[in-house]
Amino acid sequence: MFDEKLVEVATALITHCRNGTEGEGLDTLYAEDCVSVEAAAMDGGGEVVHKGLAAIRAKHAWWDEHSEVHSFNAEGPFCHNPDRFSVIFEVDVTNAQMGGRMAFREVAVYTLRDGRIAREEFFFQLPG
Repeated sequence: MFDEKLVEVATALITHCRNGTEGEGLDTLYAEDCVSVEAAAMDGGGEVVHKGLAAIRAKHAWWDEHSEVHSFNAEGPFCHNPDRFSVIFEVDVTNAQMGGRMAFREVAVYTLRDGRIAREEFFFQLPG
């Protein structure tokens, strides 16, 4: 029904997210020239783009260093042939640089190129 490589990468990514092994996922699933797009800056500014695997690793390291995760859930993956999938994340986290404790949901959309994640985009649910 779905492209085998798409299912393989999507399933591996969500497994890494659930197991707390995101670093291994970055090493094995992402393209070196991948791009990560956050919906908005912490200060309410426009989108934030991280270019390249090193920048995405640095984003993860910042999160790990500054965040105390109280609960985490990853729902999915939701596949779309031939090269995209999404995941719904629910997070309860304390991060002083982001304004203290907060719970949020976001949808992440991943795009593959040559069997690797080449782009990730995050969409945040509005409060209310």
